[in-house]
Amino acid sequence: MLVLVAPGQGAQTPGFLTPWLELPGAADRVAGWSDAIGLDLAHYGTKADADEIRDTAVAQPLLVAAGLLAAAELTSKAGPGAFGAVAGHSVGEITAAAYAGVLSDKDALSFVRTRGLAMAEAAAITETGMAAVLGGDPDVVVAHLEKLGLTPANVNGAGQIVAAGTAEQIAALVAEKPEGSMKVVALKVAGAFHTHHMAPAVAGLEQAAAALSPADPALTYVSNKDGQVVTTGADVVARLVGQVANPVRWDLCMETFAALGVTGIVELSPGGTLTGLAKRALKGVPSVALKTPDDLDKAAALVSEHAV
Repeated sequence: MLVLVAPGQGAQTPGFLTPWLELPGAADRVAGWSDAIGLDLAHYGTKADADEIRDTAVAQPLLVAAGLLAAAELTSKAGPGAFGAVAGHSVGEITAAAYAGVLSDKDALSFVRTRGLAMAEAAAITETGMAAVLGGDPDVVVAHLEKLGLTPANVNGAGQIVAAGTAEQIAALVAEKPEGSMKVVALKVAGAFHTHHMAPAVAGLEQAAAALSPADPALTYVSNKDGQVVTTGADVVARLVGQVANPVRWDLCMETFAALGVTGIVELSPGGTLTGLAKRALKGVPSVALKTPDDLDKAAALVSEHAV
């Protein structure tokens, strides 16, 4: 089974959308989405600097828009039905939900715009952040984080756990890394996502979710809440709402991919993060990261070779 995955916040880099907008019809699609959500996605994806696209309210819609563009181009190259399963990391779950047919592109962009604004507002209450802990025994790492008052917000597998908490707690972690860990890397995100610090964002998302009419997934949808396969659109949306204040378990998603018999993985734009984790946790499974449209042919070749 081929698996399509969508990255989360922090994967964006200045100008990464530029080559995708050069594809036929892409600029018009993005312009329509921009008008619908009141955010100039083309500007932020081509001209904005790193600090501007670090803004949660900007980064999240930008990532979903990029993922939807890449998914459409990949479908035109590889054909519909090429992938048997889909999953997304954090905000990437909204991209995954759209690919699975749970949400329309328009609803996905509208929902992620609400999500980004709500999470940015929640992040402004207290100065918070996130840092990746690389290496070490997971139990030892988690115990150390809890001692510092931090939350293991992203358990990514492949020797990576992302901690989240106040700026002071993150600084303490950088100064005192867990025993056995190689290093701690502060992340370019604007808040302690997937923790209790994001609880104020949940109410706004519940209201936005009530206006949606989700369909059931058209292919296997793996939830990053617990790595389980979700079969109803209502459950997918409920998990999208609760996910902002609860940890991401990407390690469990990759365990599910293995159980499903994964034969290849393609990561949507801006790809690289999730395929990097997969190379360490799912050794021998071929993967392609869609960093630019030049990678589409490689992805199509992977589909042709490994589709079952």
